[in-house]
Amino acid sequence: MDTDIARQQTERYLTALEERLEQLIFVCDHLASENQALQTQHNELLTERDELMAQNEQGRARIEAMVSRLKGLGHSI
Repeated sequence: MDTDIARQQTERYLTALEERLEQLIFVCDHLASENQALQTQHNELLTERDELMAQNEQGRARIEAMVSRLKGLGHSI
């Protein structure tokens, strides 16, 4: 009789452990998926930042060229 009780307790323990492991696997899969999405988003944002920095630098160079031309026009008068 004691062995039946022990076997039932063991089965309940193993069932609970199996359910917990399934939950952990689900969480790990979800986190891996989320991590991949965040890495993709991070790479896209880095690319966008680089493009914006290049546009900013081009704009700065154009403004500096215009200022130089304006200064040149002022000296020629």
